[in-house]
Amino acid sequence: MKITVETQVSAPISKVWQDYTSPEAITQWNAASADWHTTRARVDLREGGHFSSRMEAKDGSMGFDFEGTYTKVVEHSLLEYTFGERTAQVEFIDGDSVTVRVSFDSEDSHSIEQQRDGWQSILDSFKRYVESVTA
Repeated sequence: MKITVETQVSAPISKVWQDYTSPEAITQWNAASADWHTTRARVDLREGGHFSSRMEAKDGSMGFDFEGTYTKVVEHSLLEYTFGERTAQVEFIDGDSVTVRVSFDSEDSHSIEQQRDGWQSILDSFKRYVESVTA
């Protein structure tokens, strides 16, 4: 099943794209809650390029690597990638604000609601970060 989350970001498309794909920016916004953070990120932004983000609980109790391979990259417009046996698509739709829409394959370990809420929370964190550094 595909799950979709989205947000509206009040910033130029070039800034939204840069902050979504820059390892330095990813470490600032990529967390679903205040007690988690991304300690490092790598991005090889090209079709066939690999990405990885190390996500950890701030208390050190757990962590994991979110990693995958880009299958399609259209600057300022679209990212598609695989992660494990799953796929995801990130659309960047320019307008009065930039719509960032993420669609991804669900998994069986967590409920659909937990997955949607977690990915939405990360996207909300992205919006707050971009708008705070753009203002």
